[in-house]
Amino acid sequence: MSVSEARLAQIANRFAELEARLASGTLEGADFIAASRDYAELEPVARVAREIADMRAELASLAALDDPDMRELADEELRRINAELPEAEHRLAIAMLPRDSADSRPAMLEIRAGTGGDEAALFAADLFRMYERYAAEQGWRVEVVSVNANDLGGYKEVVANVTGSGVFAKLKFESGVHRVQRVPVTESGGRIHTSAATVAVLPEPDEVDVRIEDKDLKIDVYRASGAGGQHVNTTDSAVRITHLPTGTVVTCQDGRSQHKNKDKAMQVLRARLFEAQRDAAQGEEAEARKAMVGSGDRSERIRTYNFPQGRVTDHRINLTLHRLPEILEGPGLAELIDALIAEDQAKRLAAMDG
Repeated sequence: MSVSEARLAQIANRFAELEARLASGTLEGADFIAASRDYAELEPVARVAREIADMRAELASLAALDDPDMRELADEELRRINAELPEAEHRLAIAMLPRDSADSRPAMLEIRAGTGGDEAALFAADLFRMYERYAAEQGWRVEVVSVNANDLGGYKEVVANVTGSGVFAKLKFESGVHRVQRVPVTESGGRIHTSAATVAVLPEPDEVDVRIEDKDLKIDVYRASGAGGQHVNTTDSAVRITHLPTGTVVTCQDGRSQHKNKDKAMQVLRARLFEAQRDAAQGEEAEARKAMVGSGDRSERIRTYNFPQGRVTDHRINLTLHRLPEILEGPGLAELIDALIAEDQAKRLAAMDG
């Protein structure tokens, strides 16, 4: 997919304009946030566009060379650049694909045990550890917002905030139902059980993206329950926030103080309202915004982890990897996520060409 010289110049000019605006020191508040976001999205596109412009200029210069002594060297360089140029143009085509505006944002990761009782809760905890390790490899930070654990060390529900570079762009493919097939630790007869957990990945908004009025909130405080020692059980530190217009309810009892729990609960509420707002704004275009790989629907079964066979199958792209331990340990997950991103890009490129 070849990009015209005019388009390359347009990208370069737009990037230079953004650089100048950010360096001017005149932008404040929402304008600065918007310009910074535009800069972060355009920078990788401008970098590849500049690379292509330089390669094309070099080709023209070498083609015009009429020094016989340099001809052989020039021809060798021409062959090298001509071989590399299509790959660079393909990278630019991918970089120029319409982006989900939330791709560069941090994310709220929510994992809930589904069918399968205690075994489903243990699996939910396994999934959370897998994402924690994957995040560590990416250089991201994971902060638990709230957790509802069972007596076996499993999670009925866990919510965490994941921050870093390109978090939502990579983790958004994880939303859906994850199924596990294995012999539970609670099973004495050695029978294989099937359990499930639901993963939801929500982009985290800036405060300017979602405005929440105090009058729209009902805030209850109550005594926290569960693990955490004497302090947790003897103070009214747990917080439940109800957003009255939508009926959205968020609870948090993990922090040591009521104030900290309220801040965390508001963070989760803002992410859930932002996702609902995005869906409503997109309407019929929601499918185009959500990845073309799978529906992005949380009720869609996306992946099966089969312990007896040591395999993980992603049903959206029919990819099976016999590397279950490495995937649950975190490093192997990168191969799955990279394959999903590549498939999504290929489908969107094909749709544009078609």
